[in-house]
Amino acid sequence: MYKNSHWVHDAVLTEKGKSQAAALRDQFPYSDRIDLVISSPLRRAIQTASIALGPTIARPEVNYLLVPMGQEVNDFKCDIGHSPSELKAQIPELLDAENVGFDLGKIDFSLVKDGWNSKTGIYASDKETVKARAAALRSWLYQRSESNILFVTHGAFLHFLTEDWTGDDPVRGTGYHNCEVRLFDFTPHSTADDAHIFETEESKAARVQPV
Repeated sequence: MYKNSHWVHDAVLTEKGKSQAAALRDQFPYSDRIDLVISSPLRRAIQTASIALGPTIARPEVNYLLVPMGQEVNDFKCDIGHSPSELKAQIPELLDAENVGFDLGKIDFSLVKDGWNSKTGIYASDKETVKARAAALRSWLYQRSESNILFVTHGAFLHFLTEDWTGDDPVRGTGYHNCEVRLFDFTPHSTADDAHIFETEESKAARVQPV
């Protein structure tokens, strides 16, 4: 979905990727139910969210927040983001406000601090650190006031966030497909300090393909 090289710094969507995001926009059934849109601050995630969810983000009551804890797991060059100032400066070129259908000023950079792209500390790429980052993000999500949060992130990180490696493909690095939508809820025994999520039956049924 993004330019096919691990050596492209903070890779962006290809034309095919943009078309896939546009196709999701045309068939996304939950726009009226979403209270908040969040995404990884990597450029391809911002593009995907903005193209696919433009009508949702355009709703006055819906905010769009960039969340560094949702960035990709690896430290390949394609998975290393830009500094806050660089990223903000690139937004007008990265996105066409007229085509995405919302004021680009709605993109909230307040959590994107210097060092978010360092791949050190909580953002390091080793497995145990990524697990800790995913757990921290689940706790943060659990404590949000919004009921329905739409999260645009990366397939490899989603396995850590959901704690479910079903279908994980070692070649592709994920069991998720481009622009795939899945629905999750918190487990009944989740707390602010120990939150876990599970895929809903509605979501599982929707993605089961007939034989």
